[in-house]
Amino acid sequence: MSLKTKAIKKSKSPDDGLRISIMSRHTLNDGITPDKEITVDLYDAWWKELAPPDKLIGSYYKRGLSWNDFAEEFNVYLQSASVSDLLAKLIDLAKAKNVTILCVEDKPDYCHRKLVAHRCAELDGSLEIIIE
Repeated sequence: MSLKTKAIKKSKSPDDGLRISIMSRHTLNDGITPDKEITVDLYDAWWKELAPPDKLIGSYYKRGLSWNDFAEEFNVYLQSASVSDLLAKLIDLAKAKNVTILCVEDKPDYCHRKLVAHRCAELDGSLEIIIE
């Protein structure tokens, strides 16, 4: 079993297993208009608590926060008690069956889904992580 990351708009594959959106919203960049390409059939569950807080994502996209500073702040967020509990649940799921966490970024290089997966690997070194 594994924890995989993937862009939400990429086609499903049988090895995706449980597909969990970890986006704060499923809208266009204006934050209001629904993204017609992101439909409920693309994901099985929505855990928006694993998305970056609005203030942090705004600092990154609108105010020029560097990726390294974003990643550092987001990693602090991932260590908060409520998020740590959710990560533990995600790890347990991924040890029982394949799980894919999804975000809108096409590539994982500068996407929080990669940071979530790496944090899970830090918490449980036996977890297989596949970054797409």
